[in-house]
Amino acid sequence: MSAAVAAAAAAATMSCNSARSGSSGASRNHQLQKGLLPSPPSPPSPISIPLPLSRYESQKRRDWNTFGQYLRNHRPPLALARCSGAHVLEFLRYLDQFGKTKVHSENCPFFGHPHPPCPCSCPLKQAWGSLDALIGRLRAAFEENGGLPETNPFGARAVRLYLREVRDAQSKARGIAYEKKKRKNPTPQQQQQKLQTAGNGTYQVQQGISNGGYVVPRNALSNEAAVLGVGDVPVFN
Repeated sequence: MSAAVAAAAAAATMSCNSARSGSSGASRNHQLQKGLLPSPPSPPSPISIPLPLSRYESQKRRDWNTFGQYLRNHRPPLALARCSGAHVLEFLRYLDQFGKTKVHSENCPFFGHPHPPCPCSCPLKQAWGSLDALIGRLRAAFEENGGLPETNPFGARAVRLYLREVRDAQSKARGIAYEKKKRKNPTPQQQQQKLQTAGNGTYQVQQGISNGGYVVPRNALSNEAAVLGVGDVPVFN
């Protein structure tokens, strides 16, 4: 008799507790809906870290900012839409005052001497290689910033002729021949070796996918743009 009474009392206590918890949960939900209680904090969103720019992209951005500052300082100020090849030539001649390359004049005794034994009074100018690389970066930056290829002032014929004249003049004055390296045709043995390497790389990729992973092929090389060491062109921050 006493055991039955105790069991009945325990059951009544459990039902009372469950009723209290249910009523408290319903009350909390009702308060949340009315805005009386603060909502639980949302999980923090992942922070996206931008990838660092390559050396070429960083230099291209600095060159573009430098040219933009030159247009703003132009008298009168010049808009990019009105910029022509003649203005690009003015910019290149303006950069000569910051040059670090000795270019001998025809009256200099060291004209055509690649390694003069002593210093002379000839002016310092921008090296042809520096200007050529600069124009290439600015030409790409112009189109990346919304410019049309047919109206690109850095690709004007006058700019190409000017760079050619600078190259020939500095070649004679410094006694240095600027010649492009000719690409050698690969031998049949090299071609066969390249095809074998490509075949092995394709097999590795297919095998990696079938096993649930990914294997980088040996012939997957990064085609990163070549960067010339240009130290003459100034950068204005």
